[in-house]
Amino acid sequence: MDILAFDLKEILNTVLHILYVALGLGLVIFFHELGHFAVAKWCGVLVERFSLGFGPILWSFKKGDTEYALSAVPFGGYVKMLGQDDMDPSQMTSEEIAEDPRSYTSKTVAQRMAIISAGVIMNIVTGLLFFALAFRSGVETSPAVVGSVITGKPGWEHGLRPGDTITDINGRTINSFADIMRGTTLSRGDLKILGHHRDGTTFEINLAPDRSGERRMIGIAPSSSVIVGEGGNKLKTTTKPGTAASAATPGFEADDTVRKIGGDSIEAHSDLREILARRRSEKLEYLVERKSGTTATISVEPQKFLDLGIRADFDKISSVLKDSPAAKAGFLIGDRITSINGSDVGSRLDPFHLPDFLESLAGTEVTFVVKRIVVGSPEPQQKELKVTPSDAPAWLETPISPNTPLSIPSLGIAYHLASSVLSVSEGSPANRAGVKKDDKLKSMKIQLKDVLLQEVVGVSELTIPFDKDGEKNMAYALWQVQQLPGAEVQLIVAGREDKPHSMTAIPTSENHYLPKRGILFLPESITLKGDTWGDAFSMATHHTVSNALDIYLTLRSLFTGDLSIFNLRGPVGIAQVAFQVSKQGPSKLLLFLGFLSINLAVLNFLPIPVLDGGHMVFLIWEGVTRKPPSEAVHKFAQACGLLIVVGLMITVIILDIFVHGAQ
Repeated sequence: MDILAFDLKEILNTVLHILYVALGLGLVIFFHELGHFAVAKWCGVLVERFSLGFGPILWSFKKGDTEYALSAVPFGGYVKMLGQDDMDPSQMTSEEIAEDPRSYTSKTVAQRMAIISAGVIMNIVTGLLFFALAFRSGVETSPAVVGSVITGKPGWEHGLRPGDTITDINGRTINSFADIMRGTTLSRGDLKILGHHRDGTTFEINLAPDRSGERRMIGIAPSSSVIVGEGGNKLKTTTKPGTAASAATPGFEADDTVRKIGGDSIEAHSDLREILARRRSEKLEYLVERKSGTTATISVEPQKFLDLGIRADFDKISSVLKDSPAAKAGFLIGDRITSINGSDVGSRLDPFHLPDFLESLAGTEVTFVVKRIVVGSPEPQQKELKVTPSDAPAWLETPISPNTPLSIPSLGIAYHLASSVLSVSEGSPANRAGVKKDDKLKSMKIQLKDVLLQEVVGVSELTIPFDKDGEKNMAYALWQVQQLPGAEVQLIVAGREDKPHSMTAIPTSENHYLPKRGILFLPESITLKGDTWGDAFSMATHHTVSNALDIYLTLRSLFTGDLSIFNLRGPVGIAQVAFQVSKQGPSKLLLFLGFLSINLAVLNFLPIPVLDGGHMVFLIWEGVTRKPPSEAVHKFAQACGLLIVVGLMITVIILDIFVHGAQ
């Protein structure tokens, strides 16, 4: 009975959110068409039909001269006026219709401009109202704080680190992490980034964003908080199954706030990360403040690395941090480290654990031998470089995404691992599975056996290809093994009789320690709230102007290739996003509806025939030349406009179903 009640509650909750979304999207369309309708009536134009939706009419009634209809295709709406019909352009030039004082074409150019622009103006007004209501209630968002930095990306190379706060990008004030994303994606050329580090010192960085993906990026992610959250599962666990934190006593509870770790005070998640990285081999005491106001001390054992017994080769240095010990010592991108203090990298030193090894040598001069390709030389040249590593802890930066290299924070270099097997440890999981020296790995499949872990991380298996399309994923794959304890690893090995072989291994613990212990933390958030209606409308006005500008910048970025068309969403995608947003509360839904209203206003005023902007172009033409364009021009323009709009609609629907729907 409890399960039945729970399911019924979930179903009712889902239906309620669907109704919220339908009502919200309907209001956005309704207010746009209401603008046209009200001004047309005010100007004495006969409105034949007011429809929400397009296509076949599902339901209608007539009041006065106007038919009010609900149509089958819920992707917009229209107001059909006498003398104005996008499907029949001849009405626009018909002298007989123009003689009717109640026709659209009988009105002055100024009146028709008012009618056409009324929908856009109405959407701006309603968007402003949606925003004001949202900000008066309070909108939670991620602050403009760097949570993690992707190794090797421009942000990493120029010294951005967890805990840094960005305040300005190219002269644009940054108030939230979403502002950082927009400021990066929608700008052109290099970025001038201002902000301050964790210690309060300011920075100014000039960098070129990465353009290898579907949009410009600098390679940072938002911050987590120090408040314990719950995983996406019915048991509401606060720790990842199979980790040290999951076995801690007493257990962590939802909404626990971490105040101290091992006696060190915690102010932000960046403090927590650094302490765990520096003291990763120690048993630590967490002092947490409970939701009730009481405190608790929780002991957590260190978390060991999981090992397959495979040693992969050092590939080459892919990035060098500016002004780092490595940069000052002369390390270059493309260098391949072959030995450290006389010990061979590969046979004696495991390339995957160089971050730990170099951390242990902090403060002492270390001799490196690298192989370097020199222009004009047929063979790589051997170079000896001396450098003193800093005390930056290992594993503060990790390969968190595909094609991400490993980093050695104490040196300031990032490097990839090769997918060829240098050696296999005797008696290791890979050895028992049959993996051999010199095998070439094609891919790794990580299969989660723990159902609870599947629910927490949201996947049941993860397949990682090696060296596909130029990507180097060995470091990323080995790191994912650490994030999914208890999983079964399937290796696809090539190179034996030209036939791939599938081998399965269960990783075992080794004597290296991870910087995380499996606690689930909530995202860090701030609340943007107007204390008075005046404050709320002021914030809403700024948000309206910013959103309108962003839409035009988005269109520019699409045309210049700075933003991929694969980032677009159609009506299906919009409804899906609206549904997810509605679950986050009324304020987030209001903010999204305001965003849609401004989008509808801006996009409808683009100079494309069949859109309001296209009609405005014809009216400007008529105002200047004192005569409307000919019927032939109208028909040709309407056909072109319809082709553009229908083509775009088909494109975004295909993206919704086959691209975004498959993600």
